[in-house]
Amino acid sequence: MSLTAALTDQDFENIDFTPRQEAVLECALGLLVEGGEKALTTAGLARKANCSKESLYKWFGDRDGLLAAVVAYQASKVHFPPESGATADGATYRAYLVDFATELLAVLFGETSVALNRLSIGQSKREDNRLGHLLLVRGKRMIAAKARGLLEAGRHRGYLRFDDATEAYQVLYGLAVRDVHIRLLLGDEASEQERDLKGQAQLAVDRFYKLFGVSL
Repeated sequence: MSLTAALTDQDFENIDFTPRQEAVLECALGLLVEGGEKALTTAGLARKANCSKESLYKWFGDRDGLLAAVVAYQASKVHFPPESGATADGATYRAYLVDFATELLAVLFGETSVALNRLSIGQSKREDNRLGHLLLVRGKRMIAAKARGLLEAGRHRGYLRFDDATEAYQVLYGLAVRDVHIRLLLGDEASEQERDLKGQAQLAVDRFYKLFGVSL
């Protein structure tokens, strides 16, 4: 399957970018943050990333494909382990949940994510808010789908007990993110304690286990 085809598929499978493609996508993120969606042109990106427009079309297709790749790349920074490794034992599984929550906070609280979300919110009344749609489908929903799979794996192994994986993930998300993301979008700064992402993730998972954990 080509990269462009993968980006239009609805199965949300992992997309493996090459190091060179990742470097180009980092440049694309920079253009979006600095100048908004209009600044992300193939010509401008080719200059900034020192590559040819032909390479951009080959890797990402048209401009919509490029924008989709940018969002998918940003979301891919939240990693998910293979089920066989994550569920090896209860302690390993719990540690993976902490790692997931830590990476989720790092992405959501990062300057790039905040800037992309602010940009999308500013375009929310436009019918052609392509960025907002992609942030929902290729970002938030992709991560949520994989996170539900991770939680389901924990339930299958008897580490967790819940009735609905979607509701369980919403609880974990709320415990981890709290109101910090909204405050950052509004221009506030995270406190010193909130900037300790690992500590906040650990606290969130501890509280999550009080609600859904199974005593072994």
